[in-house]
Amino acid sequence: MIKKFITFFVMCLPFFMKAQYTEIINSNRPGFSESPFSVGTGIYQFETGAFFRKDQPIPIFSNPESYGVDFHFRTSFLLEHLELNLTTSLQNDKISFKNIFESYYNKIGFGKFTLAAKYLLYKPKYTDKSKEIRSWKKRHAFDWKRLIPNVGIYAGVNMGGFLTSPNKHGGITQKAGILLQHNLSYQFNVITNLYYNYIGSKLPEYSYIITATYNFGGKWSCFVEHQAVFNKFEKHNNAGIGVTYLLNDDLQINTNFRGNFRNNSVGTYASVGLSYRIDRHIDDYVETEIYDEDGKIVKPETHRKGFWNKLFNSKKDIEDTSETNENNDDIEEVEEELTKREKRRLERKERKRKEKEEKELKKEKERQDKELKKLEEELKKLEEALNTD
Repeated sequence: MIKKFITFFVMCLPFFMKAQYTEIINSNRPGFSESPFSVGTGIYQFETGAFFRKDQPIPIFSNPESYGVDFHFRTSFLLEHLELNLTTSLQNDKISFKNIFESYYNKIGFGKFTLAAKYLLYKPKYTDKSKEIRSWKKRHAFDWKRLIPNVGIYAGVNMGGFLTSPNKHGGITQKAGILLQHNLSYQFNVITNLYYNYIGSKLPEYSYIITATYNFGGKWSCFVEHQAVFNKFEKHNNAGIGVTYLLNDDLQINTNFRGNFRNNSVGTYASVGLSYRIDRHIDDYVETEIYDEDGKIVKPETHRKGFWNKLFNSKKDIEDTSETNENNDDIEEVEEELTKREKRRLERKERKRKEKEEKELKKEKERQDKELKKLEEELKKLEEALNTD
């Protein structure tokens, strides 16, 4: 089964090669679901948080309480749509034995350790309503193509040998999943994950996660989530809510709270954390500068680079492009050749410059108002003194 899955995965790679990189950090926290989108090449992203879970103990052995730190590392360096990630947690588990009497002992160690990869298989194209200027109704109508989800696949390996005894699940096992995301609008999306976990163990699990997220004004977002896990002996689920705040393009803080429902008992789970990325992304293009007779740059020539060109690039490619475009001195083509990312960067830079100027003008105005107020007070005192005399 694993061999067939890998073969299918490799065959699909060449057909989906569009960019995954986003200007703003794309984090899975604080929910348990995973987006089908990769972080993009040249991105090193860290998602971590402190958590506390408490459930009611059940007969014989159980793990009713644990606290610790979750850690999720994500990167991509080969293909834009392919992400490699590591998920682990260092935690303190309270192990309970409950029969005629009840006793406890603690275990400190790794609660999970999973190496995985995910790949975006399909990304639908939506209608750009901003270009619709003839009909207000069509411009604001719902795009039914948004019901078609983005589709990704997930494959991972659970390293049970690193884990504490209540979390081993049969040593080294496999995990496979399907990741779906419906972008119902620019602010609202729904993620659905379907997993088959601990493949090869005596007690494999099936699970699903559904997460609905809404963004408020670009900085704040909230979510609601439901997760259910099944094996041949029991099923348990949880429901939660959470909030995230974007501090800057590369840093996000988050918190969530949820209730656990298992064996007719109710428990709680809470966490607070952050997501941070190191952005070393480079667009898939090469710029070769074209000079006129005076040595001034006339046009930076841009062309796309494919996967194999990235691996086996040569100076000859640049020289050939330079010779082909040597006589083109149309400056207006510079803007046409700029990538969308470059344009956004320029706009963001200009916006920050204007905001900085506005702040400085505001501070200068406040300073002048204070000086004017001070002069008025001094003038008033002087008038009072003159009137007294």
